[in-house]
Amino acid sequence: MNRPLPFGTPGRTGRTDLDEVMRQVAHGDKQAFSTLYDALAPLVFGIVIKVVRDRAQSEEVAQEVMIDLWRQAARYRSEAGSVTTWAATIAHRRAVDRVRSAQAASDREQAQAAREHATAFDEVVEQVESRLEGEQVRRCLRGLTEIQRQAVTLAYYQGLTYREVAEALRAPLPTIKTRMRDGLIKLRDCMGVTA
Repeated sequence: MNRPLPFGTPGRTGRTDLDEVMRQVAHGDKQAFSTLYDALAPLVFGIVIKVVRDRAQSEEVAQEVMIDLWRQAARYRSEAGSVTTWAATIAHRRAVDRVRSAQAASDREQAQAAREHATAFDEVVEQVESRLEGEQVRRCLRGLTEIQRQAVTLAYYQGLTYREVAEALRAPLPTIKTRMRDGLIKLRDCMGVTA
């Protein structure tokens, strides 16, 4: 960037000179692109770093802009504005795109982390609630008579029918039904469930 520019005053290239350089770049002239690069790279980098605010990313975006200028040189129309304005517009748009892309990626990562965190929290809450409810059921079962506890346990934990519970406990079916009804009422009251 310290070399004098071949057009106009050394270190400064005018609009008409850059228009001519741009025409040469559009025809694939590498030396003209070198001149264009020297004239516009500081401006492009300055615009990009003000938007992106990260030096490494700004250097990358500025390089992409300069490559765009090389590739799109044939699209430049001097009647639409100066080369400097065109390059500044491309630089600003690329920088804004980079910031938006980085923000979208950050938002996606945060949303995913929040979902994972919420899921883990919900699982822990469920485990704790389940454990507490299990302890409460066991405590309430201890408050039943022996035959009530056995009947409820056989029916609800082993899936036996009233008749099978009566056979297992060698007790009459109506007695088992009564004991289970009384036991379930006591469990309901102990657990604080409203009817």
